[in-house]
Amino acid sequence: MRENAFASDIDAFLAYMDLERGLSRNTRESYQRDLEQCAAFVAAQGAADWRAVTAEHAGAWVRSLGRRAAASSQARKLTALRMFARFMVRERLRPDDFTALLSSPRLARRLPQSLTTAEVGRLLASPSGGDAASLRDRALLELFYSSGLRVSELAALTLQQVDLGNGLARVFGKGSKERVVPVGSMACAALGAWIASGRPHFVKPRTRSELFLSSRGAALSRVSLWAIVKKHARRAGIRKAVKPHILRHSFATHLLSGGADLRAIQEMLGHASISTTQIYTSVEERRLLDQHNRFHPRNREK
Repeated sequence: MRENAFASDIDAFLAYMDLERGLSRNTRESYQRDLEQCAAFVAAQGAADWRAVTAEHAGAWVRSLGRRAAASSQARKLTALRMFARFMVRERLRPDDFTALLSSPRLARRLPQSLTTAEVGRLLASPSGGDAASLRDRALLELFYSSGLRVSELAALTLQQVDLGNGLARVFGKGSKERVVPVGSMACAALGAWIASGRPHFVKPRTRSELFLSSRGAALSRVSLWAIVKKHARRAGIRKAVKPHILRHSFATHLLSGGADLRAIQEMLGHASISTTQIYTSVEERRLLDQHNRFHPRNREK
């Protein structure tokens, strides 16, 4: 295929990014997929390789995305292409940045949905049995909400990363960046019960040290973990659309509502930039406005 002429430069870029940024597997796969998609498009437009790609080629690809991809997906793909173009200039593989004049799609700011404290309480109370599966589900739900972990971080945790005596967990987040997060007392109690009385029932000859196990003795996948969360959300009668990160968002929103410092929340969540964490201030502002509109007597007279 003609676009194979583009592959070696993509591989060199990904190798560079792995070395410099320590990309997560998901991010690396996204960059590769986006660049290969662009390569196929510009090859069909007549470009022989990346050195022949023009601003017009790149602009045509971005415009084509508008017909089949959401603005957030367009922005991610354009980010990958921009980083790649700058890499080519830095490595002197071409003299100019062919993405310099491209404009990003305008993104609507979507506020993260979270659960109320009452809904979280019902969710955490859902796995109430004493069997091994209930002990596991209660422990992972408690840890998820107590520490604000990403789903991928929760699935990858090992026994060695959890220090119940000090109430801490050592997490490797995006780009393999390490951070230490607090684990609350109730989460520690649930984890202790799972490790002592539940996990041994799931251990098989080939089981490794992952904290949360499936019935086959393997680490819970992100998909399986999220299926557990959704199952207990249904049992708890939560009517909201329970999506990935909802307990992480609830963790951050409830901390902020309780008066926690935004910088501390940023550190616990593992956000590289405070601007990412600041979206939770908008959630809190929206909650306050809703409370004012519902309960202030001058509003009720409308």
